[in-house]
Amino acid sequence: MNTEFTPYYAVIFTSIQTENIEGYAEMAKQMEDLAKNQAGFISIDSARNAVGITVSYWESLEAIKHWKQHTDHLIAQQKGIKDWYAYYNVKICKVEREYSFNERS
Repeated sequence: MNTEFTPYYAVIFTSIQTENIEGYAEMAKQMEDLAKNQAGFISIDSARNAVGITVSYWESLEAIKHWKQHTDHLIAQQKGIKDWYAYYNVKICKVEREYSFNERS
């Protein structure tokens, strides 16, 4: 059993979309691909129904800050506020430990 664990950060983005979602899926995919190439990015989980939840994982607060300020991400944020989101909330949390279950392992 590996007992070493390095804490990391989770950015939890919860949203409710407007009825205008034209171009949203394409932009979401583009932002995910872009985030995956940023220094400090670890991984991403996402689910969407009436409420969308995307959690991205990062090595540091500095990496999160750089992602938030990335030029293309800023454009997507502005477009989201203008066209796609009726509501959103962002929480940044430090992950101190994790565990999981997988019956297929």
